[in-house]
Amino acid sequence: MKRLSLTPDDLLRLRFAHSPMAEVVTSALALRSTSWEHARWRSRVAPRVSPAVLPTLWRVLATPNGQIPDFLTPPPQTARPTLEAELSAIAATPPDRVAAELWAAGIPCADPAAVLPALITQIRRYFQVALAPLWPRLRAAAEAEIAHRTSMAAFPGPRTLLADLHPRLRWDPDALQLDYLKDTDHPPWSLDGHPLALLPTAFTGAHAWIMESPSGRSLWYPPRTLGLLFAAPAPPPAPLAALLGATRAAVLMLLTMPSSTGDVAAQLGLAPATASHHLTALRDAGLIVALRSGRRLNYRRTDLGDRLSALG
Repeated sequence: MKRLSLTPDDLLRLRFAHSPMAEVVTSALALRSTSWEHARWRSRVAPRVSPAVLPTLWRVLATPNGQIPDFLTPPPQTARPTLEAELSAIAATPPDRVAAELWAAGIPCADPAAVLPALITQIRRYFQVALAPLWPRLRAAAEAEIAHRTSMAAFPGPRTLLADLHPRLRWDPDALQLDYLKDTDHPPWSLDGHPLALLPTAFTGAHAWIMESPSGRSLWYPPRTLGLLFAAPAPPPAPLAALLGATRAAVLMLLTMPSSTGDVAAQLGLAPATASHHLTALRDAGLIVALRSGRRLNYRRTDLGDRLSALG
């Protein structure tokens, strides 16, 4: 078990972010697993990002002892960092730190400065193949999780942010306990003056990870809508389909997680114009609402839409 001590000041300094590099690292690990929630994604992506295609990336991520170098996952400095911002932070890592962390992971490296350019190029390629098609949905899932958590913190207070964050995390009055590390004794751990960044990360699967580095601390955990990101859409309940029509009911059911017109079209196999027609009808009926996030327009259910979706 690992115990993270949190003072009242630490609780007040909790912050949320969504990190592209957290998704890169965890998705690469998911490619090597047999987790059911990522099976459909893995079958599409794995042949295109194999070690033969991206040798430097996999040398650094598929380490002999399973340890991932911390310089790959800098704690986000903003709530919505871009991949390029995080790659800039990685590129600025001192060579001696790169060498030390690669050595600790079981990868001797005589010229760490030469590793970074190839690694960064291959991370970009990996992201474009494996994550870019999903990125709007990954970001929308993180946004929905963050909105849910921050609304909980308004009342009764910031401690509720951690109360049900993950089944394997247990909150006591003074600390966050990582119960799934029971087999090994770990020394008590504190934030040492750093804020704790809470990172909803879709590819963590069933896990929650605490990451520490010289520049900060972060906790990666799955967002509440994880299952909806990768599963095939379930058919709508029969009473709802009878009321709205099968396609429109399927659109409403899909909007448990904020989604764009393109997301709805892709998930349900609809033409974009058809998806737009159904979304407009549902919005006009007060069952969904459109919210802009940057240049992206996402739709989500209203309270009325949630109640109607519970039919059946």
